[in-house]
Amino acid sequence: MSRGDLLQLRPEGIYCPAGDFYLDPWRPVARAVLTHGHADHSRTGHGQYYLAETGLGIARHRLGEQNFSPYPFAQSFAIGAVQVSFHSAGHILGSAQVRVEHQGEVWVLSGDYKRAADPTCAAFEVVPCDVFISEATFALPIYRWPDTQQVMAEILAWWQECAAQGVTAVLACYALGKAQRILAELAAMSDTATSNAAVSAAAVSGGSVYLHGAMVPLVQIYRAAGIALLPTEAVSEQSKQHDFAGALVLAPPSALGTPWMQRFQKVSTGFASGWMQVRGQRRRQNHDRGFVLSDHADWPGLLASIQGSGAKRVLITHGQSDALVRLLNERGIAAEALRTELGGEDV
Repeated sequence: MSRGDLLQLRPEGIYCPAGDFYLDPWRPVARAVLTHGHADHSRTGHGQYYLAETGLGIARHRLGEQNFSPYPFAQSFAIGAVQVSFHSAGHILGSAQVRVEHQGEVWVLSGDYKRAADPTCAAFEVVPCDVFISEATFALPIYRWPDTQQVMAEILAWWQECAAQGVTAVLACYALGKAQRILAELAAMSDTATSNAAVSAAAVSGGSVYLHGAMVPLVQIYRAAGIALLPTEAVSEQSKQHDFAGALVLAPPSALGTPWMQRFQKVSTGFASGWMQVRGQRRRQNHDRGFVLSDHADWPGLLASIQGSGAKRVLITHGQSDALVRLLNERGIAAEALRTELGGEDV
Protein backbone atom coordinates (compact mmCIF):
# COMPACT_ATOMS: atom_id res chain seq x y z
CA MET A 1 0.00 0.00 0.00
CA SER A 2 1.21 3.51 -0.79
CA ARG A 3 0.13 7.05 0.02
CA GLY A 4 -1.89 7.40 -3.19
CA ASP A 5 -3.88 4.18 -2.78
CA LEU A 6 -7.62 4.12 -2.11
CA LEU A 7 -6.85 2.06 1.01
CA GLN A 8 -3.73 2.70 3.05
CA LEU A 9 -2.04 1.06 6.03
CA ARG A 10 -1.96 3.18 9.18
CA PRO A 11 -0.97 2.30 12.77
CA GLU A 12 -4.67 1.98 13.61
CA GLY A 13 -5.49 -0.32 10.69
CA ILE A 14 -6.44 -0.24 7.01
CA TYR A 15 -7.58 3.32 6.28
CA CYS A 16 -9.68 4.89 3.51
CA PRO A 17 -8.77 8.61 3.28
CA ALA A 18 -11.58 9.43 0.81
CA GLY A 19 -14.17 8.18 3.30
CA ASP A 20 -12.24 8.78 6.52
CA PHE A 21 -12.90 5.33 7.91
CA TYR A 22 -11.00 2.16 8.80
CA LEU A 23 -11.61 -1.47 7.94
CA ASP A 24 -11.27 -3.98 10.82
CA PRO A 25 -9.06 -1.53 12.77
CA TRP A 26 -6.99 -2.87 15.66
CA ARG A 27 -6.78 0.48 17.50
CA PRO A 28 -9.67 2.82 18.44
CA VAL A 29 -10.95 5.00 15.58
CA ALA A 30 -13.99 7.20 14.90
CA ARG A 31 -15.50 5.04 12.11
CA ALA A 32 -14.89 1.29 11.78
CA VAL A 33 -16.17 -0.96 9.00
CA LEU A 34 -16.16 -4.56 10.24
CA THR A 35 -16.03 -7.78 8.27
CA HIS A 36 -17.22 -10.12 11.07
CA GLY A 37 -17.39 -10.81 14.78
CA HIS A 38 -14.17 -12.70 15.54
CA ALA A 39 -12.05 -10.87 18.08
CA ASP A 40 -9.14 -9.98 15.78
CA HIS A 41 -11.51 -8.22 13.38
CA SER A 42 -14.04 -6.78 15.83
CA ARG A 43 -12.69 -4.76 18.75
CA THR A 44 -14.06 -2.30 21.28
CA GLY A 45 -13.28 1.40 21.48
CA HIS A 46 -14.52 2.69 18.12
CA GLY A 47 -16.99 5.54 17.71
CA GLN A 48 -19.27 4.11 15.00
CA TYR A 49 -19.47 0.57 13.66
CA TYR A 50 -20.62 -0.35 10.15
CA LEU A 51 -21.38 -4.04 9.63
CA ALA A 52 -23.58 -6.55 7.81
CA GLU A 53 -26.96 -6.74 9.55
CA THR A 54 -26.83 -10.55 9.90
CA GLY A 55 -23.78 -10.09 12.12
CA LEU A 56 -25.46 -7.67 14.50
CA GLY A 57 -26.35 -10.25 17.16
CA ILE A 58 -22.75 -11.46 17.37
CA ALA A 59 -21.45 -7.88 17.46
CA ARG A 60 -23.75 -6.97 20.35
CA HIS A 61 -22.66 -10.05 22.27
CA ARG A 62 -18.96 -9.41 21.68
CA LEU A 63 -18.88 -5.60 21.94
CA GLY A 64 -21.91 -4.63 24.01
CA GLU A 65 -24.35 -1.96 22.85
CA GLN A 66 -22.49 0.39 20.50
CA ASN A 67 -23.28 2.89 17.75
CA PHE A 68 -24.01 0.22 15.14
CA SER A 69 -24.95 0.93 11.53
CA PRO A 70 -26.04 -2.41 10.01
CA TYR A 71 -26.70 -2.90 6.29
CA PRO A 72 -28.06 -5.80 4.22
CA PHE A 73 -25.69 -7.63 1.92
CA ALA A 74 -25.14 -5.89 -1.44
CA GLN A 75 -26.78 -2.60 -0.39
CA SER A 76 -24.51 0.31 -1.27
CA PHE A 77 -24.17 3.23 1.14
CA ALA A 78 -21.94 6.30 1.32
CA ILE A 79 -19.26 7.09 3.85
CA GLY A 80 -17.83 10.43 2.82
CA ALA A 81 -17.05 10.34 -0.90
CA VAL A 82 -16.88 6.53 -0.98
CA GLN A 83 -19.51 3.91 -1.80
CA VAL A 84 -19.36 0.87 0.51
CA SER A 85 -21.24 -2.43 0.45
CA PHE A 86 -21.07 -5.76 2.26
CA HIS A 87 -20.98 -9.10 0.44
CA SER A 88 -21.08 -12.54 1.99
CA ALA A 89 -17.75 -14.12 2.88
CA GLY A 90 -19.12 -17.55 3.87
CA HIS A 91 -16.93 -17.61 7.00
CA ILE A 92 -19.41 -17.43 9.91
CA LEU A 93 -22.85 -15.93 10.49
CA GLY A 94 -22.78 -12.30 9.30
CA SER A 95 -19.27 -12.47 7.85
CA ALA A 96 -18.74 -10.07 4.98
CA GLN A 97 -16.35 -8.90 2.36
CA VAL A 98 -16.22 -5.10 2.14
CA ARG A 99 -16.43 -3.50 -1.31
CA VAL A 100 -15.06 0.05 -1.45
CA GLU A 101 -15.55 2.18 -4.59
CA HIS A 102 -14.27 5.68 -5.33
CA GLN A 103 -13.98 7.43 -8.70
CA GLY A 104 -14.43 4.17 -10.60
CA GLU A 105 -11.80 2.24 -8.63
CA VAL A 106 -12.93 -0.81 -6.62
CA TRP A 107 -11.13 -2.50 -3.72
CA VAL A 108 -12.44 -5.52 -1.83
CA LEU A 109 -11.32 -6.55 1.66
CA SER A 110 -12.21 -10.21 2.03
CA GLY A 111 -11.86 -10.51 5.79
CA ASP A 112 -11.89 -14.25 6.51
CA TYR A 113 -13.71 -16.44 4.01
CA LYS A 114 -14.38 -19.99 2.86
CA ARG A 115 -15.83 -21.58 -0.26
CA ALA A 116 -17.31 -24.76 1.27
CA ALA A 117 -21.08 -24.91 1.82
CA ASP A 118 -22.16 -24.09 5.38
CA PRO A 119 -25.78 -24.23 6.62
CA THR A 120 -25.09 -21.52 9.21
CA CYS A 121 -24.17 -18.65 6.88
CA ALA A 122 -24.64 -17.28 3.37
CA ALA A 123 -22.31 -18.62 0.69
CA PHE A 124 -19.21 -16.75 -0.46
CA GLU A 125 -19.94 -14.21 -3.19
CA VAL A 126 -17.38 -13.47 -5.88
CA VAL A 127 -17.04 -9.66 -6.06
CA PRO A 128 -15.22 -8.24 -9.11
CA CYS A 129 -12.63 -5.63 -8.19
CA ASP A 130 -9.39 -3.93 -9.17
CA VAL A 131 -7.58 -4.75 -5.94
CA PHE A 132 -8.37 -7.74 -3.72
CA ILE A 133 -7.13 -8.02 -0.13
CA SER A 134 -7.16 -11.71 0.73
CA GLU A 135 -6.48 -13.68 3.86
CA ALA A 136 -3.93 -16.50 3.60
CA THR A 137 -4.46 -18.60 6.74
CA PHE A 138 -4.06 -21.88 4.84
CA ALA A 139 -2.11 -20.64 1.81
CA LEU A 140 -0.04 -23.74 1.15
CA PRO A 141 -0.78 -26.48 -1.43
CA ILE A 142 -1.00 -29.10 1.34
CA TYR A 143 -4.28 -27.60 2.55
CA ARG A 144 -7.09 -29.12 0.48
CA TRP A 145 -10.25 -29.77 2.46
CA PRO A 146 -12.08 -33.10 2.28
CA ASP A 147 -15.82 -33.19 1.66
CA THR A 148 -17.68 -31.79 4.69
CA GLN A 149 -20.17 -34.65 4.79
CA GLN A 150 -17.30 -37.12 4.93
CA VAL A 151 -15.79 -35.30 7.89
CA MET A 152 -19.14 -35.12 9.69
CA ALA A 153 -19.62 -38.87 9.15
CA GLU A 154 -16.21 -39.38 10.78
CA ILE A 155 -17.21 -37.24 13.77
CA LEU A 156 -20.48 -39.14 14.11
CA ALA A 157 -18.73 -42.53 13.89
CA TRP A 158 -16.28 -41.46 16.61
CA TRP A 159 -19.18 -40.35 18.82
CA GLN A 160 -20.89 -43.72 18.27
CA GLU A 161 -17.70 -45.57 19.19
CA CYS A 162 -17.39 -43.55 22.38
CA ALA A 163 -21.05 -44.14 23.25
CA ALA A 164 -20.64 -47.89 22.78
CA GLN A 165 -17.70 -47.85 25.19
CA GLY A 166 -19.34 -45.58 27.78
CA VAL A 167 -16.81 -42.82 27.06
CA THR A 168 -17.49 -39.07 26.84
CA ALA A 169 -16.56 -37.67 23.42
CA VAL A 170 -15.16 -34.16 23.99
CA LEU A 171 -14.76 -32.36 20.69
CA ALA A 172 -12.59 -29.25 20.74
CA CYS A 173 -13.88 -26.67 18.28
CA TYR A 174 -13.95 -22.91 18.22
CA ALA A 175 -16.80 -21.27 20.07
CA LEU A 176 -17.93 -18.92 17.30
CA GLY A 177 -18.61 -20.44 13.90
CA LYS A 178 -17.21 -23.95 14.18
CA ALA A 179 -19.39 -25.18 17.05
CA GLN A 180 -22.55 -23.92 15.38
CA ARG A 181 -21.55 -25.39 12.02
CA ILE A 182 -21.05 -28.82 13.59
CA LEU A 183 -24.42 -28.62 15.33
CA ALA A 184 -26.14 -27.58 12.11
CA GLU A 185 -24.49 -30.33 10.06
CA LEU A 186 -25.44 -32.94 12.68
CA ALA A 187 -29.01 -31.63 12.70
CA ALA A 188 -29.19 -32.01 8.93
CA MET A 189 -27.83 -35.55 9.22
CA SER A 190 -30.43 -36.46 11.82
CA ASP A 191 -33.17 -35.22 9.47
CA THR A 192 -32.07 -37.78 6.88
CA ALA A 193 -31.18 -40.56 9.35
CA THR A 194 -34.12 -42.73 8.32
CA SER A 195 -32.77 -42.98 4.78
CA ASN A 196 -29.08 -43.13 5.65
CA ALA A 197 -27.92 -46.01 7.79
CA ALA A 198 -24.60 -44.31 8.45
CA VAL A 199 -26.30 -41.54 10.43
CA SER A 200 -29.12 -43.49 12.12
CA ALA A 201 -27.43 -43.50 15.53
CA ALA A 202 -29.65 -43.15 18.57
CA ALA A 203 -27.27 -40.44 19.76
CA VAL A 204 -28.24 -38.14 16.90
CA SER A 205 -31.94 -38.99 16.77
CA GLY A 206 -32.30 -38.82 20.52
CA GLY A 207 -30.19 -36.98 23.07
CA SER A 208 -28.68 -33.55 23.33
CA VAL A 209 -25.17 -32.34 22.84
CA TYR A 210 -23.55 -30.66 25.85
CA LEU A 211 -21.84 -27.29 25.56
CA HIS A 212 -19.08 -25.49 27.39
CA GLY A 213 -20.43 -22.24 28.85
CA ALA A 214 -18.52 -20.06 26.39
CA MET A 215 -20.56 -21.55 23.54
CA VAL A 216 -24.04 -21.26 25.04
CA PRO A 217 -24.87 -17.60 24.23
CA LEU A 218 -23.35 -17.88 20.76
CA VAL A 219 -25.46 -20.94 19.98
CA GLN A 220 -28.51 -19.00 21.15
CA ILE A 221 -27.66 -16.20 18.70
CA TYR A 222 -27.58 -18.67 15.82
CA ARG A 223 -30.89 -20.21 16.89
CA ALA A 224 -32.44 -16.71 17.07
CA ALA A 225 -31.27 -16.19 13.48
CA GLY A 226 -33.42 -19.17 12.45
CA ILE A 227 -30.61 -21.68 11.94
CA ALA A 228 -31.54 -25.29 12.73
CA LEU A 229 -29.12 -26.82 15.24
CA LEU A 230 -29.06 -30.07 17.16
CA PRO A 231 -30.56 -29.76 20.68
CA THR A 232 -28.00 -28.70 23.28
CA GLU A 233 -27.64 -28.38 27.03
CA ALA A 234 -25.04 -26.54 29.07
CA VAL A 235 -22.55 -28.68 30.99
CA SER A 236 -22.76 -26.17 33.84
CA GLU A 237 -26.49 -26.76 34.26
CA GLN A 238 -26.05 -30.47 35.02
CA SER A 239 -25.74 -31.77 38.56
CA LYS A 240 -22.33 -32.76 39.91
CA GLN A 241 -23.48 -36.37 39.80
CA HIS A 242 -24.53 -36.21 36.14
CA ASP A 243 -23.12 -39.03 34.04
CA PHE A 244 -21.79 -37.80 30.67
CA ALA A 245 -20.81 -41.30 29.51
CA GLY A 246 -21.61 -41.67 25.81
CA ALA A 247 -22.37 -37.97 25.36
CA LEU A 248 -20.89 -35.57 22.84
CA VAL A 249 -19.47 -32.45 24.48
CA LEU A 250 -18.35 -29.39 22.50
CA ALA A 251 -15.70 -27.22 24.11
CA PRO A 252 -13.21 -24.54 23.05
CA PRO A 253 -9.64 -25.88 22.70
CA SER A 254 -8.55 -23.78 25.68
CA ALA A 255 -10.81 -25.83 27.97
CA LEU A 256 -8.95 -29.08 27.38
CA GLY A 257 -6.45 -29.82 30.11
CA THR A 258 -8.18 -27.54 32.62
CA PRO A 259 -10.10 -28.48 35.80
CA TRP A 260 -13.33 -28.15 33.78
CA MET A 261 -12.52 -31.54 32.20
CA GLN A 262 -12.80 -33.21 35.61
CA ARG A 263 -16.59 -33.22 35.13
CA PHE A 264 -16.09 -36.22 32.83
CA GLN A 265 -14.70 -39.62 33.77
CA LYS A 266 -13.61 -41.69 30.78
CA VAL A 267 -12.86 -39.26 27.94
CA SER A 268 -11.82 -39.34 24.30
CA THR A 269 -10.79 -35.96 22.87
CA GLY A 270 -11.04 -34.77 19.29
CA PHE A 271 -10.22 -31.50 17.55
CA ALA A 272 -12.07 -30.10 14.50
CA SER A 273 -9.83 -27.67 12.64
CA GLY A 274 -8.09 -27.10 9.35
CA TRP A 275 -4.80 -27.59 11.18
CA MET A 276 -5.68 -31.27 11.48
CA GLN A 277 -4.76 -31.61 7.81
CA VAL A 278 -1.21 -32.01 9.14
CA ARG A 279 -1.17 -35.17 11.25
CA GLY A 280 1.75 -33.96 13.33
CA GLN A 281 -0.47 -31.20 14.69
CA ARG A 282 -2.82 -33.76 16.25
CA ARG A 283 0.10 -35.59 17.90
CA ARG A 284 1.65 -32.38 19.20
CA GLN A 285 -1.66 -31.24 20.66
CA ASN A 286 -2.28 -34.69 22.19
CA HIS A 287 -5.76 -35.29 20.72
CA ASP A 288 -7.15 -38.80 20.25
CA ARG A 289 -8.80 -37.81 16.98
CA GLY A 290 -8.37 -35.00 14.49
CA PHE A 291 -11.09 -33.89 12.05
CA VAL A 292 -10.24 -31.64 9.10
CA LEU A 293 -12.92 -28.95 9.21
CA SER A 294 -12.10 -25.30 8.62
CA ASP A 295 -14.02 -22.06 8.26
CA HIS A 296 -11.30 -20.65 6.00
CA ALA A 297 -10.57 -21.22 2.32
CA ASP A 298 -8.11 -23.94 1.42
CA TRP A 299 -5.40 -23.53 -1.24
CA PRO A 300 -7.71 -24.19 -4.23
CA GLY A 301 -10.36 -21.94 -2.67
CA LEU A 302 -7.92 -19.06 -2.30
CA LEU A 303 -6.77 -19.37 -5.90
CA ALA A 304 -10.33 -19.63 -7.23
CA SER A 305 -11.45 -16.58 -5.23
CA ILE A 306 -8.56 -14.42 -6.38
CA GLN A 307 -8.99 -15.47 -9.99
CA GLY A 308 -12.75 -14.93 -9.82
CA SER A 309 -12.33 -11.38 -8.53
CA GLY A 310 -10.51 -10.38 -11.71
CA ALA A 311 -8.15 -8.27 -9.61
CA LYS A 312 -4.87 -7.25 -11.24
CA ARG A 313 -3.39 -6.46 -7.84
CA VAL A 314 -3.67 -8.65 -4.74
CA LEU A 315 -2.57 -7.95 -1.18
CA ILE A 316 -2.16 -10.99 1.10
CA THR A 317 -2.67 -10.64 4.83
CA HIS A 318 -2.67 -12.63 8.10
CA GLY A 319 -1.43 -16.00 7.03
CA GLN A 320 1.18 -17.96 5.14
CA SER A 321 1.63 -15.45 2.35
CA ASP A 322 4.99 -16.28 0.72
CA ALA A 323 3.94 -19.19 -1.52
CA LEU A 324 0.75 -17.46 -2.63
CA VAL A 325 2.50 -14.17 -3.40
CA ARG A 326 5.15 -15.97 -5.42
CA LEU A 327 2.62 -17.98 -7.45
CA LEU A 328 0.41 -14.98 -8.21
CA ASN A 329 3.37 -12.93 -9.43
CA GLU A 330 4.40 -15.82 -11.67
CA ARG A 331 0.87 -15.72 -13.13
CA GLY A 332 1.11 -12.02 -13.91
CA ILE A 333 -0.89 -10.70 -10.94
CA ALA A 334 0.88 -8.01 -8.91
CA ALA A 335 0.88 -9.54 -5.44
CA GLU A 336 2.54 -8.59 -2.17
CA ALA A 337 2.21 -9.34 1.52
CA LEU A 338 0.36 -6.85 3.70
CA ARG A 339 1.52 -6.92 7.33
CA THR A 340 -1.41 -6.24 9.65
CA GLU A 341 -2.43 -7.11 13.20
CA LEU A 342 -5.24 -9.34 11.93
CA GLY A 343 -5.13 -13.09 12.36
CA GLY A 344 -4.65 -15.47 15.24
CA GLU A 345 -8.37 -16.05 15.75
CA ASP A 346 -10.05 -19.41 15.86
CA VAL A 347 -9.82 -21.46 12.65
